[in-house]
Amino acid sequence: MPAPSPPSRLGVLRGQARLVVLPVIAAALVITGWEAVVRIKQIPNTLLPAPSAVAIRLTETLPFLLGQAVPTTLETIASFLISMVLGISLAVLICKSRLMRDALYPNIVLFQLIPKIALAPLFIVWLGIGSTSRITFGVFISFFPVVVATLTGLTSVDRDLLRLCKAVGADESRIYAKVRFPAAVPHLFSGLKIAITFAMIGVIVGEFITAQAGLGYMILFAASQAEMTLIFASIVVLCVIGLVLYGIIVMAEALALKKYGA
Repeated sequence: MPAPSPPSRLGVLRGQARLVVLPVIAAALVITGWEAVVRIKQIPNTLLPAPSAVAIRLTETLPFLLGQAVPTTLETIASFLISMVLGISLAVLICKSRLMRDALYPNIVLFQLIPKIALAPLFIVWLGIGSTSRITFGVFISFFPVVVATLTGLTSVDRDLLRLCKAVGADESRIYAKVRFPAAVPHLFSGLKIAITFAMIGVIVGEFITAQAGLGYMILFAASQAEMTLIFASIVVLCVIGLVLYGIIVMAEALALKKYGA
């Protein structure tokens, strides 16, 4: 019986197009239904603006909103990068030491269960109203997924493979470089994709409380003025920034998987 032929290039392209087209169609249907409901029910803009009204306001305020997006984006990136370094380092430490694993991992799981948003005011009290508190809070809520995902990857290596590496004289650093880290790449990027979302949430929550600039501050200010179109316009800009950051991680993941053959 002949072996099945590999998928054609046309079939691959069709599959990729499907992943793009179907979400776009679904979003278009939701927006169309939203527009229709607002117009038919004559819902006022102060309650729920139509997508067309949001688009007009977005066009009018785009340069201003992009300026407000700069501190939000920079603080999100800073939170993410710090959480990535801390998360990977802690995962390696826990993986190397059984004592550290027994001492720290249960506490990490416990911290995952805490409603971390409720702790945001504490960071303001401890660190003040500047960007430091927002970045630190972003790190606090985003590094847990990195730790858990990376540790899962580092400890998922087949034990027989580890014994073989030690039998041929590989030291611990070489085992990590050649075996553990490549095996952890898919898990690591799963954690990083969650972490970038959490980092942005942490920064936005901080801006709700303390900032005088940023998209979180703009959303809160617009809410106080019943400017619903401005709220939605700010949310659109936030969504675009989030998609761009997420897309960068996805591209980095593809390169890493190609390099390590995972």
